Amino acid sequence: MPRGPSRDLYAAGAAVLLVTAAVLVGRRIQGTSRTLFADWPPLLASWGPHLGPGTPAAVLVALATVAYGPALAARLPWRALVPLTWGTSLAWTFSLALVDGWHRGIAVRLTTPHEYLQAVDRFHDIPAALRDFTQHILLGSPDHWPAHIAGHPPAAALTFVLLDRIGLRGGGWAGVWCITVGATACAAVLVTIRALADEALARRAAPFLVLAPAAVWMGTSADAYFAAVAAWAVALLALAVTGRSLWWAGASGLLFGLTCYLSYGLTLVALIAATVMVLGRHGIRGRPALLAPLLAGLAVVPTAFTLAGFNWWEAYHLLGTRYHQGVGGIRPYGYWVWANLACTVLVTGLATAAGLRRTGAVLVRRRRGAPDRAAEARLALLVSAALLALLVADLSGMSKAETERIWLPFTLWLLPACAFLTLPRGPGSSPEFSTLLEQGGPPPAGGTPVRAWLTAQALLALLLNHLLLTRW
Repeated sequence: MPRGPSRDLYAAGAAVLLVTAAVLVGRRIQGTSRTLFADWPPLLASWGPHLGPGTPAAVLVALATVAYGPALAARLPWRALVPLTWGTSLAWTFSLALVDGWHRGIAVRLTTPHEYLQAVDRFHDIPAALRDFTQHILLGSPDHWPAHIAGHPPAAALTFVLLDRIGLRGGGWAGVWCITVGATACAAVLVTIRALADEALARRAAPFLVLAPAAVWMGTSADAYFAAVAAWAVALLALAVTGRSLWWAGASGLLFGLTCYLSYGLTLVALIAATVMVLGRHGIRGRPALLAPLLAGLAVVPTAFTLAGFNWWEAYHLLGTRYHQGVGGIRPYGYWVWANLACTVLVTGLATAAGLRRTGAVLVRRRRGAPDRAAEARLALLVSAALLALLVADLSGMSKAETERIWLPFTLWLLPACAFLTLPRGPGSSPEFSTLLEQGGPPPAGGTPVRAWLTAQALLALLLNHLLLTRW
């Protein structure tokens, strides 16, 4: 077997060992000290093999994507590929959620005691609720907020309040909203790759974005919605700096501002945004005026919430106290600082582990001055920025467990690394390459076929969703 592909398998094997260690050590800790607060560490889940109404659809979507995904991604017009990717991702996420049934899988996910819909009625006077928001964050405060509301800026809760106001009431509509909007994140990633790298790499990444194991947690959690908002902020920024569009710059800034008021941790998306600006620096130099609408848009949401009486910094500091008042102050950092990475393997799959190895190889070759296509290096930098953001979140100690859900806005940007698995090892591409990709065959230099990696991704998602009962 050629050396490059064998190293891909070594990377996947190392990922398997990491997950195995996290499971075994986690079960040991949970069985003795009960300090992990996770029944099936490193995931917040419990063992419960089951089938559901979504099972046939999930299997069908997986089989169709494995069989026809690479060919369609290579052949379809771009304007058709992007909506098809979103639609297939939507079907994949919905079908996985429905494995647990409509009630448990979608309708009640956001109505549990820790979730946003528990406090919708407390926002009947929105300005007053925003002024008093920080007074209810700590556990000892009167009528303290449920965990997820206390743990996020108020734009998260206000989303569901506004859905309620326009008649889309209850957990069913909230779940459909999160899945539908969340599935657009894969389209945003495709748009970004095409703008910053090239269309060929975006096409190669498309099937892997669709069959991401992350879909298990995209349906149904509010973090899927957060991930989509953050992804489109990045995508619009990429379009702005490459197309030198003032409108895209303003829209990107607006979404970045909203992102920071959906989740405190999503301020780390700034690392991805900074990488986009570095990659698009020629566009900024050619039209420096892009920064004006970008900054103006960025200021809109923070200004509105500040004028309404919500203090972001005060709330963030209070959240640190609230986090340590609960299980976050008990869960051992020494376990979760590496077990979180095992969660990431389960969310992104073994193909991504191999893809990240190739990402590093692309950057090393680039640094050594070896001939390489610029597009590959640009995509590698984008993926590396997401990995850096994830590692910073990990080391912060504010992400102990549940990262399979919380880190969705970052893990989605690791999936494009799978595009490198379909590339020949050399710097150029052979004339037969496109045909081989369309057929799901191996790259010209040999290695694991595209369909084998896609199958591994789909099987992981199906096994996780059918063997475990996930919760949050």
